[in-house]
Amino acid sequence: MPQFAVYRNQNPQNREVLPLLVDVQADLLKELETRAVIPLCSAVELTSFPLTYLTPAVTFEGRNYLLMTPQLTGIARADLGPHAGSMADQQRVIFTAIDFLVRGF
Repeated sequence: MPQFAVYRNQNPQNREVLPLLVDVQADLLKELETRAVIPLCSAVELTSFPLTYLTPAVTFEGRNYLLMTPQLTGIARADLGPHAGSMADQQRVIFTAIDFLVRGF
């Protein structure tokens, strides 16, 4: 379960709106039974600050999504389902959004 791994949302209550989850937890903490994830939703145009920093546009499998950073949550490793890919190539955008969420800049 590497950092920036992407999983398909297994929760039937919200998987239509939030189809993917990005694991943002440090690999150092891989022994924990939970993982910190940020859901992705289909991209819509948001151009106002601070939303562009907080919920940046990202791409996965050729599709555009918004990183829903304010919805950062913990989930049991057992509930993640199969690994669907990686967003390691977009880690700078993800870290910037997390920093903005917790530090405001």
